[in-house]
Amino acid sequence: MNTANPQLEGLYLALAAVNRLLVDKGIVSNAELQDVLQATERAVLADDKPLNVSSSHQKAVAFPIRLLLLANEAHEEGKAFCFDDLAREIGRRT
Repeated sequence: MNTANPQLEGLYLALAAVNRLLVDKGIVSNAELQDVLQATERAVLADDKPLNVSSSHQKAVAFPIRLLLLANEAHEEGKAFCFDDLAREIGRRT
C-alpha cells in the first residue's frame, strides 16, 4: 500500500479488531464472518460490473476485504499479524 494512506491502514486494522471482538463475544462465528466477507469479495469481483470499472479497480476495492479475510483466518489460527504481513500475503495470493 502506498505510504500516503496510513489512515486506511489504521482503519483496516481497526475493522479487523472489531471483527475479532465480535467473534470473541460470540456475536458472530468465525465461519459467519468468513462467509459474509467472501460473499462481499465475490460481489466486488463479479463480471457483471459496468464496462468502465477496470479489473485493477475491482482488485483495489477487494483489497480491504481480502485483508479482513486474512486477519480473520490468522485470528482463528491464534496467529499474530500486522498490516505489512497481510498485504504481502494478499499479493502472493492474487
